[in-house]
Formats: sequence, C-alpha cells, structure tokens
Amino acid sequence: MDRQSGLAIDAAPAWDRPLVTVPAFLLLAAIGGFFPSFSVGASLYVLVLGGAMTWLGLSGRMPKRPSPTRLPRAATWWLIPAGILVSFELTNFVLGSTYPHPTMSVLTDPALDHYSVRAVAYFAWLGGFWGLVRR
Repeated sequence: MDRQSGLAIDAAPAWDRPLVTVPAFLLLAAIGGFFPSFSVGASLYVLVLGGAMTWLGLSGRMPKRPSPTRLPRAATWWLIPAGILVSFELTNFVLGSTYPHPTMSVLTDPALDHYSVRAVAYFAWLGGFWGLVRR
C-alpha cells in the first residue's frame, strides 16, 4: 500500500465543481446584466455577491488550492500595465472626472450601456473573484 503525500488537495465538494459553478455564475451574471451600469441597484448587487464570496473565502469552509510562493518573472509584464492603469485612475480621480481627465468608469460607460457587455463583465468579475476565494 502506498501512502498518499500530504500535498494532495482534498476533493472539492459537489457544488464546487465547474459543472455547477459555471451555470450558477451565468445565472448571476444574467441577473446582474439587468441593472443599469453604475446604478445603486448594481452597486448593491456587487456588494451582496462580493460580501458572500468574501465570507466564503475567509470562513475556512472552502478547500484551498495552493498558491505560488513567489510570482514568476512573466507576471511583471502583467503588473506593469495594471500599475499604469491604477496610476491613471487615481490621478483622474484626484483631478476629478472631467472631459480632459475622464476616469475609467466614464470611459467604459458607453460600452456598459448594452446588456450583453454588462452580463459578460459580471461573469468575468465572478470568475476572477472565485479564483481569489479558492486561494
């Protein structure tokens, strides 16, 4: 009999499989797409979903996947554009959202007027946040 190493990840619960989570996220994204962009209802919906996922992540009820101990060098090429976008957004936030200095939310608002774009954005946000919950 071979012993399994202690590094094995516990099997995920049945509700935590992609066969269940992807349709659930599709349904949640479809509901979120009905809210107008940057409305009070959309903000509350994000706060409720984000709060529930944060609680799941911090409660210890989810089996955790191992996270890398160190970022690979290739991650730098992703962090540079992210840092530029964050500095751009903070600068425009401090200066105020004006025509010469629009924030990212003002720039994305025309695209987010369409239901399908909002639903895809919700789905991407849910998927990314779920990845963080699992770490």
